[in-house]
Amino acid sequence: MPARVCRLGPEDVAVMRAVNALFAKVFDDHDHYAAKPPSDAYLTRLLGKPECVVLAAVVGSEVVGALVGYELQKLEQERSEFYIYDLAVDERFRRQGVATALINEIRAVAAERGGWVVYVQADYGDEPAVALYTKLGVREDVMHFDIKVGSE
Repeated sequence: MPARVCRLGPEDVAVMRAVNALFAKVFDDHDHYAAKPPSDAYLTRLLGKPECVVLAAVVGSEVVGALVGYELQKLEQERSEFYIYDLAVDERFRRQGVATALINEIRAVAAERGGWVVYVQADYGDEPAVALYTKLGVREDVMHFDIKVGSE
């Protein structure tokens, strides 16, 4: 049975919790995705924002893949960039087109909202992700820095 991709809205808090559980499992990162779950009100508010794109790939009633992206509105021109922040597919459903279907859906959302590019970063050593993104886009080698919040 092929996965059905749907965009989550404010009424989909329960599905969002399943998405976070999938991320915790696939990324092996319980601390960030499951240890301190956000309130229903927080998720409802965030899922209601058009610039927050949460997509779930569902088989039956099970979330088997998910993508979280954000629209970043630009100031130099009237256009947006879409950043794929998280993308995961349950191991049992990999290499079946689920990740590509999720990426194609955010591409459609970006086109509908006037976006000009969708971008994603991959970690060195994550060869399956690098292969997927290479198939779909143009590689740029960049550096990523985490800067602490607040001032020193």
